[in-house]
Amino acid sequence: MPVNTFVLKVANRCNIDCDYCYVFNSADQVARTLPARMSSAVVTATTDRIREYCESQGLATVNVVFHGGEPLLLGLRRMRELLSDIRSRLAPVQVSYVLQTNGVLVDERWADLFSEYQVKVGVSLDGPPEVNDLHRRGHRGQSTAAGAAEGVRLLRQKDDVLAGVLAVIDLRADPVATYDYLADLGAPMIDFALPHATHQAPPLRTPGHAAEYGRWLCDVFDRWHTSPGRVRVRMFDDIVALRLGARGAVDSLGLAGSGMVTIESDGGIEGYDALRAVRPGESQLGLSVFENTLEDACGHPGLNDRVSGSWDDLGEVCRSCELVSICGGGYKPHRFAVGTGYLNPSVYCDDLQVLIRHVASATERRLTAISPT
Repeated sequence: MPVNTFVLKVANRCNIDCDYCYVFNSADQVARTLPARMSSAVVTATTDRIREYCESQGLATVNVVFHGGEPLLLGLRRMRELLSDIRSRLAPVQVSYVLQTNGVLVDERWADLFSEYQVKVGVSLDGPPEVNDLHRRGHRGQSTAAGAAEGVRLLRQKDDVLAGVLAVIDLRADPVATYDYLADLGAPMIDFALPHATHQAPPLRTPGHAAEYGRWLCDVFDRWHTSPGRVRVRMFDDIVALRLGARGAVDSLGLAGSGMVTIESDGGIEGYDALRAVRPGESQLGLSVFENTLEDACGHPGLNDRVSGSWDDLGEVCRSCELVSICGGGYKPHRFAVGTGYLNPSVYCDDLQVLIRHVASATERRLTAISPT
């Protein structure tokens, strides 16, 4: 599939200090050496490359995602200029905007700007304060929970601005209480994420307790499954869709490519920026919007699986598994091991198997119950 989503790292600093952050608190510290904000020259070169690519591929629509760090550190005035500039420079290609924020800096002015430019905004928030503050604190250790929740409230007041909430799982949190809190915030979708981990740095688990993350998610699924229409949960939606042969929404599940490219604040082109959680330099392709086309990037071995799909990057254990079309082998960073690279099952393999089978069983029972006799 052609690339149709471009992630722009418009700010490479953050106003809070999440201990699990793959940008600033993982194996790769390159973000600390990159420009704090994306310059006009990088934006111009990036839009030139996107426009050229759209012309060559016949694309009429693209998605531009603002990411960081914390993208609101770009500043309100500069963000307004950026939104206007990108849309005008890419015309007649239609641009849909998405932005991921920690929510703390959102105020009425930001909410109005997002509404004006029809920006879909996701907010990172792990749950109620006692859960969120396990990992998501300020640089002086202060709580960020109230600020993030207020950001969600302000965005929710604008029609079709709040896209959803991204929550990283912590096993110490009660799964049902966490889900209920996030659902009650009024976001249309919750995206639960597994903590970044590799075979060299495995996720925290309780000794003797198998598939804890999968069972945590099963508890959330049971709550969600018995309250239809309350809120979407992207992971569950994707599993159901993939079982039916449809595409998933993100590249952490399924075998299809995501059609996504990341542009760093200095103009560097990356594939999976989350590979920074693996080891230093792992996400870097050695390409730049100043020197390379997006066709160059799409043909690069370090990006090909994200564009075309993950099958060639899977080991024999995953290829022979009956669930591979759904789990896709798991998210790429979670498969890494020294010596074998990504040719391994995910560190969350058992968790994904438990969850997928649980979802399959529950949905089949429900379909049986509503099917005419």
